[in-house]
Amino acid sequence: MLPMMLVISILMGIIPLLGIAWTIVTGTVTTVDGLFMSLILLTLSAVFFLNAFWELRDRGALAFLDRKKVAVAAAPKATPKATPAATPKAAPKVAEPKEDES
Repeated sequence: MLPMMLVISILMGIIPLLGIAWTIVTGTVTTVDGLFMSLILLTLSAVFFLNAFWELRDRGALAFLDRKKVAVAAAPKATPKATPAATPKAAPKVAEPKEDES
């Protein structure tokens, strides 16, 4: 059974989309107020759907999206080659400024 926060997030993500459909049906989407109302409703919907996505991901319901991680974990790991010890590079010497004769 889905947790209540997930259900509320999905429901609150759908309601703003219905508001956008209402502004399109009434024809107010062509006004400045309608455009800004649509942007605000899209933002609200995106926030709630993002919350639902995070909730599903934390519950492991979206494990099929992590195929690359599963494939990498299942592949045998190669033994790393021994690398020669890195020698520190000497810092370049800065020439000191000459003193002016006065």
